[in-house]
Amino acid sequence: MSKFFTSKYSALTPYKPGEQPRDKKYIKLNTNESPFPPSPRAIEAASEAAKSLQLYPDPTYRALHEAIAAYHGITPDEVLLTNGSDEILNFAFMAFCDKEHPAAFPNITYGFYSVFATLNHVPYTELPLNPDFTVNKADYMGTRDTLFIANPNAPTGLALSLDEIEEIVRSNPNRVVVVDEAYVDFGGDTAVPLIKQYDNLLVTRTFSKSRSMAGARLGYGVGSKELIRDLNTIKYSTNPYNVNSMSAAAGLGVMADEDYTVKNCAEIIRVREYTKAALKDLGFEMTDSLGNFLFVRHPRIKGEKIYKALRKRGILVRHFDSVLISAYNRITVGTMEEMKALVAAMADIVKE
Repeated sequence: MSKFFTSKYSALTPYKPGEQPRDKKYIKLNTNESPFPPSPRAIEAASEAAKSLQLYPDPTYRALHEAIAAYHGITPDEVLLTNGSDEILNFAFMAFCDKEHPAAFPNITYGFYSVFATLNHVPYTELPLNPDFTVNKADYMGTRDTLFIANPNAPTGLALSLDEIEEIVRSNPNRVVVVDEAYVDFGGDTAVPLIKQYDNLLVTRTFSKSRSMAGARLGYGVGSKELIRDLNTIKYSTNPYNVNSMSAAAGLGVMADEDYTVKNCAEIIRVREYTKAALKDLGFEMTDSLGNFLFVRHPRIKGEKIYKALRKRGILVRHFDSVLISAYNRITVGTMEEMKALVAAMADIVKE
């Protein structure tokens, strides 16, 4: 770093995104992107919006707020649109955490939580998962912390039930509970209906996964009007035009094409279950993932070795250096053709 970099960020270790290599054509199963293109309606709407890029977008994004609210059966003032769900998560750290309101989240979860905490000078606790990678619900009951729970969790894909989420929210009436539902459309139960009962619940969602719009950087949060008002204070104090016109238009297009999203999610689930069974036949072990990915290990082959062997074969998966999960690789669910290629490659690796 330069001599000008402020010392207040000296402890910051940036989030490390999944690799995006350009050296050759890969089967890309490392960043949990959808294998399907965006809805044709989304593409058409974004193209039309491009004609007016000389103008700022409407900072209220009223039409998209209304579409999201209608989808969830809530009101537009219970929704906040953001630049990916990462932005709403960062807003939550800014708005609801400080030295008197520290953060807590699992020790194995989305890597950005610890980055956001450090960036915003928020003390935090990483709560250990159970040996089977499940969340120990008791650790989250009646705490003094602002809680961040990815449900389903990443990279494990395991989820708490809606009843368990409600117990946690109910037991922390004086603290905000943030439930990150980036992967909920692949088999989890959404906590959005609970915002009507609990004013301390914030649910975050993304268009990146189930709605095939990772490149658009579009997300949102759902919570009580008061929580959303707090988050809007942060938004309008940082970047009122936080979502570009084309992304907002694409979001409207895909919200008007729910059949497309439902069909794609069903296919991803079908392919996930096929891949799960095929890899088990090869001796692999894995969690019961409810995400658009699998969390996989082999009892006699190191995770890093599998990652490197797949990469040589033109298949990218995500390997983590943390000793707690270094035996595992996270594998995004692609098309059936891509996953059959993965299984064939895994069969070769096991034989070596």
